Amino acid sequence: MAKLSVEPRAKDDGKFGSFVEEYERRIKATPLGMCAVAFQLDLLRAGGCQTCGKCVPCREGIGRIEELLEEVLAFQAEPGALDEIRAQANVVRDTADCAIGWHAAEVLLGGLDAFKAEFESHVNQGQCREGVAQTVPCETLCPAHVNVPAYVALAGAGDYAGAIGMIRKDNPFPTACAYVCEHPCENRCRRTLIDAPVNIRGIKKFAVDQLAADKVATPAPAAATGKKVAIVGGGPSGLTCAYFCALMGHEVHVFEMRKQLGGMMRYGIPAYRFPRERLDEDVRAIMGAGNISVHFESRIDAEGMKRLSVEYDAVYVAIGAQGGKTLKLEGADVQGVMSAVELLTKIGDNECPDFTGKNVVVIGGGNVAMDCARTSVRAGAASVTVAYRRRLEDMTALRAEIDSAMQEGVEMMTLQAPDHIEVEDGHVTALYTQPQFIGPVKRGRPAPQTADKPLVRIVADVVLIAVGQDIESAPFEEAGMRADRTYFEADDGLKSIGELPNVFVGGDCQVGPKTVIIAIGAGKVAARNIDDFLGFDHKLDCGVAVPPAAANWRTPCGRVNIVERPARERKGDFDAVEVEMTAEEAFQEARRCLRCDHYGCGVLDEGRVQYV
Repeated sequence: MAKLSVEPRAKDDGKFGSFVEEYERRIKATPLGMCAVAFQLDLLRAGGCQTCGKCVPCREGIGRIEELLEEVLAFQAEPGALDEIRAQANVVRDTADCAIGWHAAEVLLGGLDAFKAEFESHVNQGQCREGVAQTVPCETLCPAHVNVPAYVALAGAGDYAGAIGMIRKDNPFPTACAYVCEHPCENRCRRTLIDAPVNIRGIKKFAVDQLAADKVATPAPAAATGKKVAIVGGGPSGLTCAYFCALMGHEVHVFEMRKQLGGMMRYGIPAYRFPRERLDEDVRAIMGAGNISVHFESRIDAEGMKRLSVEYDAVYVAIGAQGGKTLKLEGADVQGVMSAVELLTKIGDNECPDFTGKNVVVIGGGNVAMDCARTSVRAGAASVTVAYRRRLEDMTALRAEIDSAMQEGVEMMTLQAPDHIEVEDGHVTALYTQPQFIGPVKRGRPAPQTADKPLVRIVADVVLIAVGQDIESAPFEEAGMRADRTYFEADDGLKSIGELPNVFVGGDCQVGPKTVIIAIGAGKVAARNIDDFLGFDHKLDCGVAVPPAAANWRTPCGRVNIVERPARERKGDFDAVEVEMTAEEAFQEARRCLRCDHYGCGVLDEGRVQYV
């Protein structure tokens, strides 16, 4: 009888684990702007490497497709090569014995569709499409295209005024983004190849925590142009456009329907996440650019919009998405039921609700739902429950926000779809939900399905509906602007499509509720294109030089994360929850930056693209 061994049959299996992690790092740090054909070939090779070779589709088919793709990549493919690749991939997908071959072919077929133009350019034009070139990942992924490596280096050198000035070159809200940006700039950080992405938002927050933004002078405006620009909406997008237009020398008038500036930064983000006094620092700095007049409590109707188009040389509509969506639920119109936007708007005007001793149920799974839940805790609620129809991992809220809410005592009831609201004497008493179970993927996420289970009763004195936001487009459509399902239509330069020739539009009202930094990026694009529309080509100088790059520090080092005050302490007030980084932490984190603007693609043509 043969002896057994505790050692793996394949002697190197035990060593693979760490190298698989390195392979994962490589994938996570995939360079932006690389050729889609090359990337698809790499993915196919990975599938070919993993196949056992037992079945013919994997053993022969993947190899043949690889040969064809190599010819396409080298611009040497014959006409009809793409048809053959697709046919071979279909055979592999449909006949492979296991998921390794099926997945390799399935991904390739998806790539042939997604990157059709690039594949055809390789075959028919013998070159990559225009724009295929690696770029600095953090700058490219930032919707405002801020020079991230430069301000990280400035902050790391202790030049906080320089860091704020460098950020402000492309984004006049350094403080807002230090607190609430979802930091897409970190998604492909090349530091991932060594350890983990640089904490870019944390470094920015450290800079503005050391020196308030309104203490750093804004650049002097250009000479007056004699042109007048109207901005409808004083939120992040409108104020960004106003700031850059003012620096370009145009006379700017902002029409804001509320009593204060800031839009959803003031009326949609709770103070514990972004203290109002810190928002005011950014607003004061923007107003310091000069040439900006603000008209508060000015709601623009159809006639008003037509008048602005006539009286001003250009108009930028950035009204955001400040209306709360509701659900068609039985009982949704009774006392105690309100939209998330309604709740957060009141708080923005310093009207904090008193939920002392009440049971609060929040419907939804996004960041706004988490904001409502955590606000309810601070308003004295006896219990706070989030009812969400999908799984916890399907929530669109940032994982950090979900974790913080649960630490503060919020209960997450997942796979619970709202069914109806129980009412007594005109007031909500409970929310009934229909249990769900997760099913096939639809539109990129597993879809919930009705489970064969009885309804669940959740006791509720208050129900907050956080399922999305709407915009009030009707007056603007009446004035001649075009909208699709209430969202304004515009070309890629944000020129409004419709009857008004000098109107631009951007932000949430054009793309739907997104993030602060996306709205800021739209405002910046609108300002540049308005300047061009008015016949100018102003070049703005932030007055700060990009610091020289030090040698890369490639020693693996843990990422410094921003931490919050203890839950037992923070849940009792609306003070800022995040704890400041220390100088020691911030300088170490800044040192981890690999300065991709200097090393690698950053010094190549188009490696860094200057947008303003």
